Amino acid sequence: MRGDESGQVAAFSYVTPEERIPADHPLRAMRQLVNEALKGMSEVFDRMYARGGRPSIPPEQLLRALLLQVLYTVRSERQLMEQLDYNLLYRWFVGLSMDDAVWHPTTFTKNRDRLLESNVATEFFRRVREQAQAAGLLSEEHFTVDGTLIEAWASVNSFLPKDQDDADADGDGKGGGDGNGSESDSESNSESESNGTHTDFRGERRTNETHQSRTDPDSRWYRKGRGKEAKLVYMGHVLMENRNGLVVESHLTRATGKAEREAALQMIKEKAGAKRATLGADKGYDAKEFVKELRTLNVSPHIAQKAVGSAMARCVIAYPNYDISQTARYRVEEVFGWMKTVGVLRKTRHRGVRRVGWMFTFTTAVYNLVRMRNLGLGTAT
Repeated sequence: MRGDESGQVAAFSYVTPEERIPADHPLRAMRQLVNEALKGMSEVFDRMYARGGRPSIPPEQLLRALLLQVLYTVRSERQLMEQLDYNLLYRWFVGLSMDDAVWHPTTFTKNRDRLLESNVATEFFRRVREQAQAAGLLSEEHFTVDGTLIEAWASVNSFLPKDQDDADADGDGKGGGDGNGSESDSESNSESESNGTHTDFRGERRTNETHQSRTDPDSRWYRKGRGKEAKLVYMGHVLMENRNGLVVESHLTRATGKAEREAALQMIKEKAGAKRATLGADKGYDAKEFVKELRTLNVSPHIAQKAVGSAMARCVIAYPNYDISQTARYRVEEVFGWMKTVGVLRKTRHRGVRRVGWMFTFTTAVYNLVRMRNLGLGTAT
C-alpha cells in the first residue's frame, strides 16, 4: 500500500540527540576523549573570565566547536555557525540542545579570541598527551623530529622596506616573484640565504633585515630550498614518538635557517632523561653542533646523512636501530599532511606568532585525538 505524504510538520520530537547519533559513530569516542581532557581545565578557564558580568559562551563549547572546525575542514566561523544551526551531529558534539540558539559569527569570534590570547591550547594538548601516556601508547625512548612551513596570511605585496612611510606603502607594493630567503642543506650558507641576501626582486633587493610585512610583521620571507618560491611563512615543528606516531611536543617559530635545529633541541630537552633516547631526522639536521648537543643530552642522533660533510659517525649508522629510526621518521610527514589538508594549516587564517602558534598546537592535539581513536582509545558508549 502506498503511503500518503503529509504536509504537516511535527511540532515536537521525543527523540533526543543522544539517541539519534549512531552508537558506533567515530565522534562518540572522540567526544569522550575531549571531555576527559576538559575535566581538569576548569581552573584554567576560571582565570580567564571575570566573576561578574554577562555570561559568555562556555569555553568548553568553544573548544569543541573549534575542534569540529579543524576535524571537518570548516574554513570560516560563519560556515561553522551555519553547520551548528542545522547539523544535529555538530550540536550534539558541542553540547547544544535542539532548541538552543546558535551564536552569531561575530560573537563566536570575539569569544574565541579570548582563548587565542591564553595558554589553553598548550594545556589541552598536554592533557590529551597524558591520556595517551596512561594508555601506554607513547614511547619514551625513540623519537622523530621535523619541521614544515606554514604560509602566513599576508601577501608578498605587503613585504616593504621597514623605513617606508605607510602613505607610500598604500598601493605601491610590487607584485609577486621569486625570492631567495631559503633554507639550505649546507649549514654555512643556510642562515644567509634565509635572510634573503641574494634576493633580486624586480630590481630591488629584499631581505628580512631591511623589509617587513605590513600585514603580518611576525612572518618571515623564506624559501624551503634552492629554486623554490619564496613566501611569507612561519615554521612549525613537531616531536613524534615512534611507537604509534603520536606528537609529544609541538612548537611554532619564525622561519630561519637554524630554526628547525633550535626547536628540535628545545623539544627533545623536555623528553631527555637518564635513560638513553634516539632521535630520527632528515638531512637538514645533520650539523656538527646539533649532533654534539644531542650527545650531551644523552640522545643518540639517528639523522639521515648528507652526501658531503656529514657529522654522523659510522658506528651509529651501522647500528640496527638506526635503520629502524630512518624507516619510522617518514611517518612524521603524515602529521604535516593531515594538518595541512584536513586541519587547514597549509595557509594560516591568523596573524602573529602567538595566534598562529596557538592554532598549530591545537591542531596537533586534534591530530593526536584522531590517532588515539583509531588506536582504540575511548569507547563508543
